[in-house]
Amino acid sequence: MKRIVSILLVVVLGYFVYTSLYVDGFDMAVSDNRQTSISDAYITKSVTSENESVTYMESTDLENGSANIVTAIVTDYRSFDTLGEVTVLFLASIGVSMVLAGFTKKYQFKMKTNRILKTGARLVVGLALVLGVYMFTHGHLSPGGGFPGGSIIGASILMMYLSEENFRARMASFKWMESLAGTVYVLIGIIGLFVATYFLENFLPTGTVGALVSAGIIPIVYILIGLKVGSEVSGIIDQFLTEEVAS
Repeated sequence: MKRIVSILLVVVLGYFVYTSLYVDGFDMAVSDNRQTSISDAYITKSVTSENESVTYMESTDLENGSANIVTAIVTDYRSFDTLGEVTVLFLASIGVSMVLAGFTKKYQFKMKTNRILKTGARLVVGLALVLGVYMFTHGHLSPGGGFPGGSIIGASILMMYLSEENFRARMASFKWMESLAGTVYVLIGIIGLFVATYFLENFLPTGTVGALVSAGIIPIVYILIGLKVGSEVSGIIDQFLTEEVAS
């Protein structure tokens, strides 16, 4: 009965989302002139008040201080949209939990894991976790960020499930981390609204471009996103790798 109710709720939610996006008279298209003007504004945007060139590890007090232009867009100019993307992943996690409610016993594979897989997984998982953390702590300096870093952490949890028969993630800790990261993300946005001028505005000093401690709130936001995404992906994996207890 719970699964039927969960499926109906998902269908109703999907219907409301569809009708809100594709109602009669709603024009999704944006004029070519407006698209061009917005693109040109960001391409030609000056990051210094004197419109000078930016030098790595030398230029200071830039507009956002991120050495990675993608990060500058995702977690500064478009940070509110990124918060929406994180929310979508959260809703997906909630949907999986609702559909698979009542599945509490760990899934048992027909083939037992061999020693090579177990030993290899122990070596790879540690490196993968370090790489995941590196990705979202250095996203403002090099290619990476919260989403790929969190996904790598989730993949590490999946590898442990596949290689260790008795492995069971402590999901209470993951849920606590996911809730805390999301709450702090929103609080940072509210602080930007009151301290600066708008929601999620970068209100901290941007420092020197290329330095680890730089770019204001951008690395903080990426760390929060990485922890939140990693927790949510791990939760989804845990839900899928369970089976219903026989009554």
